[in-house]
Amino acid sequence: MNPLVSTEELARGLARSSPCRLFDCRHDLLNPALGERQYAGAHIPGALFAHLDRDLSAPKIGSNGRHPLPDPAAIGSWLGTCGVKRTDRVVAYDANNGTMAARLWWTLRWLGHAEVAVLDGGYAKWVEENRPVTAQVPAFAETKYEFALHRDGSVDVSFVERNLGNSGLMLLDARAAQRWRGATEPIDPVAGRIPGAHNRFCGENLGEYGTFKNAEALRREFGALLGDRAPSEIVHY
Repeated sequence: MNPLVSTEELARGLARSSPCRLFDCRHDLLNPALGERQYAGAHIPGALFAHLDRDLSAPKIGSNGRHPLPDPAAIGSWLGTCGVKRTDRVVAYDANNGTMAARLWWTLRWLGHAEVAVLDGGYAKWVEENRPVTAQVPAFAETKYEFALHRDGSVDVSFVERNLGNSGLMLLDARAAQRWRGATEPIDPVAGRIPGAHNRFCGENLGEYGTFKNAEALRREFGALLGDRAPSEIVHY
């Protein structure tokens, strides 16, 4: 499945007798309750809400970061409560740029769920095009979600710490440049970056209309930064 789906493609899919499963992932890091309030006001028909803190992250214990990966069994149970099956086509969307929706996209891929995509342009583009919205919360019969974890999709902080200075590993920081430089830090308790990390702000992946640049442009830009490194040599954060 293409990792991106357009608003037009999604609208066609919702008109089918067996549409894809939708998740609203809107979230504001400085106001974590905002996304759920927005969802309650209006969302794309058929969407359930996925909260970044509650549903897509493990509980914080003070030493495991701001949004630690969820326990696979816990998120598998949540997906089952939502009525999701491994064979379902899933589309995640957020307010606009895909940053939050990508969390659900990546997590499902980590769980072995192949048919998942992010809505290009998100809820903002959907509304701009006068497509339908609703405040009705859909109901789905519970399932038993069977995951097949791809453990090599992530590394832990101990791995990164052991490999600091290793020329065979490249760290890529997706935050805004001023946060990477340590000039400002509105969210985390310590400003700066992991030593040796390069910066590629996630906003640079978007074009002027808030949708993702085409694959050729992204390949060219990332190629200039990564060179001939293999994917296994890159750690994103």
